[in-house]
Amino acid sequence: MTLPVVFVPGLLCDADLWAAQLAIVSADRPVVVANIAGADTVAALARAVLADAPQRFALAGLSMGGYVALEIMRQAPGRVAGLALLDTSARPDSEEQTRRRRALLALARTGRFKGVTPRLLPTLLHPDRLADPILTGRVMAMAGRIGRDAFLRQQTAILGRPDSRPDLMRIDCPTLVACGRQDALTPLPLSEEMAGLIPGAELVVVEDSGHLSPMERPDAVNAALASWLGLL
Repeated sequence: MTLPVVFVPGLLCDADLWAAQLAIVSADRPVVVANIAGADTVAALARAVLADAPQRFALAGLSMGGYVALEIMRQAPGRVAGLALLDTSARPDSEEQTRRRRALLALARTGRFKGVTPRLLPTLLHPDRLADPILTGRVMAMAGRIGRDAFLRQQTAILGRPDSRPDLMRIDCPTLVACGRQDALTPLPLSEEMAGLIPGAELVVVEDSGHLSPMERPDAVNAALASWLGLL
């Protein structure tokens, strides 16, 4: 049987993040989109993903999904045949990032959760995409579907995540690291760092893309994933 692929979305994202990839990959192999809205630690989220995943699978995660994917590599590396890390980081938050997250948590707890608003879109998308009403609408709709309570759990999990850099050298499956050239949230140097620490990892730079590369540049991401899956 062809190796299944488990896709892990990012913060305030759901299966629509991966819509273009699912359409292609599902043509010749099983696919699963993980739910990472139900717990407030990356360890618990990883256990939940593993509980629903096939026994052996390829694993692709973006942003927060990458944090969960790296935790899965700690918990069950033998079940993962290949790893794709998109627009993410192995580092914990900086002090400034921690302050920003805690401020967002405080606002959400007082009932002022607004999901992804037009004001936040420039941190997620390439400047050229901000005038695309279909794409921006999809991004904001995902956040609305995830909702306030899951947002609180997700941000708490992100705040508590470990530094994954010491674990990268132990990854021994074919690994793709991809990042949008204009990613403002997890800039390219963070992907370059991961690719340099994971033995044999391939780094792909997605040109003219911000943080949500699977939605912004689906053809380029599909090509990178196809090449990666061809190694498994």
